[in-house]
Order: sequence, then structure tokens, then C-alpha cells
Amino acid sequence: MSRDIKVLVVDDSAVVRKVFSEQLSRQEGIQVIGTAPDPYVARDKIVSLKPDVITLDIEMPRMDGITFLRKLMKYYPLPVIIVSSLTTKGSKLAMEALSLGALEVISKPSAAYSVGDMSVQLAEKIRAVYGAKMIQPTSDTAKMRTPALAASKALAETTNKLIAIGASTGGTEAIKNVLTRMPVNAPGIVVVQHMPAQFTASFAQRLNELCQMRVKEAQNGDTVTNGEVLIAPGNYHMLLKRSGARYYVEVKKGPLVHYQRPAVDVLFKTVARYAGANAIGIILTGMGKDGAAGMLDMKNAGAVNIAQDERSSVVFGMPKEAINMGAVDHVQDIHRIAEKTVALLQTM
Repeated sequence: MSRDIKVLVVDDSAVVRKVFSEQLSRQEGIQVIGTAPDPYVARDKIVSLKPDVITLDIEMPRMDGITFLRKLMKYYPLPVIIVSSLTTKGSKLAMEALSLGALEVISKPSAAYSVGDMSVQLAEKIRAVYGAKMIQPTSDTAKMRTPALAASKALAETTNKLIAIGASTGGTEAIKNVLTRMPVNAPGIVVVQHMPAQFTASFAQRLNELCQMRVKEAQNGDTVTNGEVLIAPGNYHMLLKRSGARYYVEVKKGPLVHYQRPAVDVLFKTVARYAGANAIGIILTGMGKDGAAGMLDMKNAGAVNIAQDERSSVVFGMPKEAINMGAVDHVQDIHRIAEKTVALLQTM
């Protein structure tokens, strides 16, 4: 890294600002260049200090973080990491922030003394979003302009097929882009998005409101069925299993894989084992290499795999790793992945 990443911390808590500043400044390659107690102060410091990355609390006085983020993305787009409370309101606001262009979300500790415990995790997210491509997000009304693909009899006959999707940084909007275009009778879909606990339920709920398919946060033992999407819950791995002709998921704790839980590799490797040539794998925007090895296992087992292309990826790390490993059959712009997936399903 040629120079330190310049970070501005925006939070109404003086304790959080102080601890974030101290802890992040101890992380290699990161420099906290300023803090702000509210968006008005933050606006002035962005202009004068020109940060590379902003950490943003979304529940603040004077101007809430959502309003500020909307203005920021319109006039001065920067990589933003949302620091949100674990309340139901906080998780819903975090999902709204991601739809407006924020790239990552991290949960705010419930006690001030534990803020320092998350500094390493926050530092990793800062490194992930630094230099990320700021792609103008589509609004939740975009589905109206680009309707889901039509259901077809041929697709309805693709029994025992399934789709596995993995994503990280920038992935919430990429996943939305794919799922809102999928027809109501598409085969069951299993999804791993790197996201903290508490937030995946709101993510699934938001997608359920936008998609023709039913979307829910996965629970242990859920059956993978046509017309339904299962989202891996935060802080739990999701594995595919099979009993006769029935696919189901196992949701469980376990060691971090690529520093992640849930991890894409954990899902993809079990998809390779239990679905094989009946599966389509999709790897989307994200930093690191999670999913590449699992996708190669899927390809070797007969699955067909798609990677998001560099131009439409916020961070091209995960797709690039899978491509370089020889695990990918098709590279597609995010707006063409659903169409390509449906076309492939009809030939399987």
C-alpha cells in the first residue's frame, strides 16, 4: 500500500469517536484524519480533509445518516462503511443505507468498552472498500423498469436444479440485481452474503418485498424449493445437504473460513458434493478469494459457473480469483447474469 488510507469517523458518540480513532490508528496502513459528531461537521471535514473512506453512524441528531448518505452519494461519492446498532430499526436503516450506495455494514457494540474489540474487523472492511468502484446504485423501483424474466414451462420442468450465489463487498445490490430479475418459478437459490449477524434477516425481508421469488433468512433444515431463496444468516455457515431427491440446508457455527462466517466456500463445496451437475454457481463482487476454491469444486463436479465481470463489480477480488483458478464458464455484466442463468437452466 503506497500510503495510509485516510479515514473520517462520523458518530454522535464522543466515546466511539475517541476509541475508533485510537484503535484504527494502530492498524497498519490506516490513518484517522478526523472525526465528526454529526453530518454538518462531517460535510466540512470531507471538503477540507478529503478522506478515502468514511465510517458513518446512521442514527444521529441534527441530520440522520440516511439523509446525509443520500446527499453524499449524489454530490461527493465516497466509500462508506455503516456502523449500525443491532436494533430492528438499526438493521432496517442499514439495509436502506446499502441500497443508497454504502458498501459495508458493521454492528455497533452494545457497550462502549467493547468498541475496541471490533477495530480489527473494521480495519479489514476499510481495506476492502478503499479504492472500490463507486457504482451509482439503482433504487428499489428499478424492478419496475426492468421486470423479472417471464416464467416458462421449460424452466418449471428443471427439477432437482439449484442456484448457489456468493458475494461480499458491494454484494447486497448485486444480489438484488440478480434476484429481482429471476422468474417466480426459478429453481431454489441459496445465497451467502458476507454480513454480520442481525442484519441478514432485514436483508432477506427487503429482497422478499422486491422479488417474485420468496426470500427468507435460512433456518436449519429448510428445504431448497423452486421459487424460494434462502439467505445464510449472519455468523452462521450454511451447507447444502441432500436426502433422496430433496435438498435442504444445514445452518451451524464453525471456524471462520477466509475470516468469514458465513463463508461462500463452505456453501459451494457442499453444493459440489450434493448437487454436482444439477447446480449453477454465481460469484459476485467482493474482496478476497472466498468462493474460488468451492467454485472450482463445483465445476469439477459438473456444475456451470458464472462470474460478475470487472466493469460492473464494486470490488473484482472474488470473481477474479475464481476466473484465474479456472472455475468460471461465463463472465457477465451484473445486468445479464439472471438472463444467462435462466438460459443455462433451460439447457440442463
